[in-house]
Amino acid sequence: MNLSMRQMRAFLHVARIGNFTRAAEQAHMTQAGLSTLVREMERQLGARLFDRTTRMVGLTTAGRRLLPVVERVLGELDEVTGRLGAEGDAARQTLRIAATPLVSSNLLPQVFGGFHERHPRIKLKLFDADLRDVEAMVVEGEADMGLGFFFKAAAGLERMPVGHFQLMRVAPSDAGEAPPIGSVPWSSLRGAQLLGLPPSNPIQKLIDGHLAAVGAADPDRPAFNFFGTLISMVEAGFGSAVMPTFALAACRRHRVRTDLLAKPKVGLDFYRITRRGVQETEAMQAFCKTLVKALPALSR
Repeated sequence: MNLSMRQMRAFLHVARIGNFTRAAEQAHMTQAGLSTLVREMERQLGARLFDRTTRMVGLTTAGRRLLPVVERVLGELDEVTGRLGAEGDAARQTLRIAATPLVSSNLLPQVFGGFHERHPRIKLKLFDADLRDVEAMVVEGEADMGLGFFFKAAAGLERMPVGHFQLMRVAPSDAGEAPPIGSVPWSSLRGAQLLGLPPSNPIQKLIDGHLAAVGAADPDRPAFNFFGTLISMVEAGFGSAVMPTFALAACRRHRVRTDLLAKPKVGLDFYRITRRGVQETEAMQAFCKTLVKALPALSR
């Protein structure tokens, strides 16, 4: 026996209305189709469910025993599918984004503002965390996407470039307002007091390779975990630092000078990571379009 949902719904319509014609109208199907479903159900059960006369249709003893079971099964199914549908709609209208602190505080507020104007019905949730926690949140499904400088994708993740930034020097400045961004060669860092990120940081490893090429390598230089701390320490006069231009917005709120590093120019791709195998939603696609369009203006 393998009763279908269509058969049980057809039975329920007829049982409640007591008329095949009107039940077929309510079920949005032909009377012949409805009658076929009921007959198939009766054949599978080996019992007649309705007494049919020219004037009325009534439940048999078997039909009366079956009715509360069908009502309960269909009622519970409709309740849970309705709840799941509502949860699915809410999930499709919510986008959870994890990003590192400087990205969260300096790049994303403007991006979020522009996105909200174009997509007011989509709710954005932002989680600021360090790079490893960003990856972990995406892997575990706690965030729909992560943003940052991911030099390689972790297991179970896919990455897609959404922006490109150059490395720049950040130095103390006595000017009241931040001067326009300039340009200096890497060789200008030779002999300078430099601050940096921890040596294990992937961005710092890239920076250290170029510093070594101009004789400015120093494994014992002061190191800090966050770019925001580096910028404040530079402003306080403890030295200069090298960082991507995604920090420009933060630098302009401090008394520091920013100069693109040249000879050579060094760029870094900025990535979006998502969990492998997860279907991309319309909200994710729309946000990425907004992000890709906005990032170039935030890095100059």
